Amino acid sequence: MINLEQFEVWFVTGSQHLYGPETLEQVTDHSQAIARALNWSDAIPVTVVFKPVLTTPDAVHQLCLEANAARTCVGLITWMHTFSPAKMWIAGLRALQKPFVHLHTQFNRDIPWATIDMDFMNLNQSAHGDREFGFIGSRMRLERKVVVGHWQDEDVQSSLGVWARAACAWHDAQGARFARFGDNMREVAVTEGDKVAAQMQLGYSVNGYGVGDLVRVVNAVSDAEIDQLVQEYQDQYVVAPSLRAGGEQQTALRDGARIEAGLRHFLEQGGFKGFTTTFEDLHGLAQLPGLGPQRLMAEGYGFAAEGDWKTAALVRAMKVMSAGLDGGTSFMEDYTYHLNHDGPRVLGAHMLEICPTIAADKPSLEVHPLGIGGKAAPVRLVFDSQTGPAINASVVEMGNHLRMIVNLVGVVPADEPLPRLPVARAVWIPQPDLKTAAAAWIYAGGAHHTGFSLALTAEHLADFAEMAGMEFLLIDQDTRLSAFKKELRWNDLYYHLARGL
Repeated sequence: MINLEQFEVWFVTGSQHLYGPETLEQVTDHSQAIARALNWSDAIPVTVVFKPVLTTPDAVHQLCLEANAARTCVGLITWMHTFSPAKMWIAGLRALQKPFVHLHTQFNRDIPWATIDMDFMNLNQSAHGDREFGFIGSRMRLERKVVVGHWQDEDVQSSLGVWARAACAWHDAQGARFARFGDNMREVAVTEGDKVAAQMQLGYSVNGYGVGDLVRVVNAVSDAEIDQLVQEYQDQYVVAPSLRAGGEQQTALRDGARIEAGLRHFLEQGGFKGFTTTFEDLHGLAQLPGLGPQRLMAEGYGFAAEGDWKTAALVRAMKVMSAGLDGGTSFMEDYTYHLNHDGPRVLGAHMLEICPTIAADKPSLEVHPLGIGGKAAPVRLVFDSQTGPAINASVVEMGNHLRMIVNLVGVVPADEPLPRLPVARAVWIPQPDLKTAAAAWIYAGGAHHTGFSLALTAEHLADFAEMAGMEFLLIDQDTRLSAFKKELRWNDLYYHLARGL
């Protein structure tokens, strides 16, 4: 499982020697107090570490180098308590390889109207000290998040927590490995892409393996391990009678358990954080992996079907960001529509592989024919999703840049039971409405595979996209197609020109 408590963000304050030792001591005291409060905040899932106040270019540069080398540091929170001349930040920010968030705050919440004097003014200069720092960030064209407000405010701490989760996901992607069992689903365009370019930009690598490589590990799984997994299934799920001991389809359950165990061993031995499969490459497997990917996603692995490595990596990033939050995160697909005029909505599902972390109730473990792939009927977990606000996200390659599209949705109960649909599923109403959302998604080139989460907000993914240098498009209640199409054109022009800058 994913534990964000192992990570750190460093709280970094800028000042200068102009103010003298007494003022710098006060700056240090105030900075330590803010760092402690942020570290204790329930909204921030990582450890916030106070760092000595920076007053020289050499100190800034050295700290940034130390942050780069620190394995547990995922980024910096920067704050200018006084006026910190921005030229002293250039070398450090140019060397910095970790993301940073600019906290525009001040130690005091209120102006002390009756006692304010020049000593107070000289000490509490964040209102213009942060503007000096903001200028150099913009002048250097640095992507960063700016959070404005008092450091004790709930919304400020919440926004810093969102950024910290995105920073953890970005840190997790650096050097991550994803296994691709088989190739891309044949003739499909959107799941293809430039894996070399993605590794250069996003930090993770994708490597292909023949299904035979997996089959060898699957066949080596012991009966004792299968017995243990079958017992876990009995304890955690509502198991169909035909799959229980003595049932006529228990062989299918044991085949599914063998595949799950083999997948887990392969991923653990290779240090992988996610994987893909495809129903067009199954030689040597008894059935298409369904139960295995579902349970491995629940443990934090990224997954996508049909060779879609971009979505597998996205799901892993979303798993990291949502660690410890309620709601669940899964691989998903917009499968079919309900176009009734009284309430158009989407039925999201996939053939088998939806993560049980989004389940509303205890999943049912069942076996049914798949009708595709040419293999035996696979086992899978069947359930309805939780309801509530959610996001649906896609990452696509546009030739000269990567684009992330996020749609805000509201998950609702199905109008009626779905007794003959033996897959996990979610029903949602997209913002602002199905017609606008679907048209905007298609204009943007969004994929049919997505990362879906009831735990995350658009802010999480916007922060991650900014760290990744990725275009970010939001489809929400305010989306209007005319403006959205203009945004697409402007963005295309920007990325075209940016390649030459």
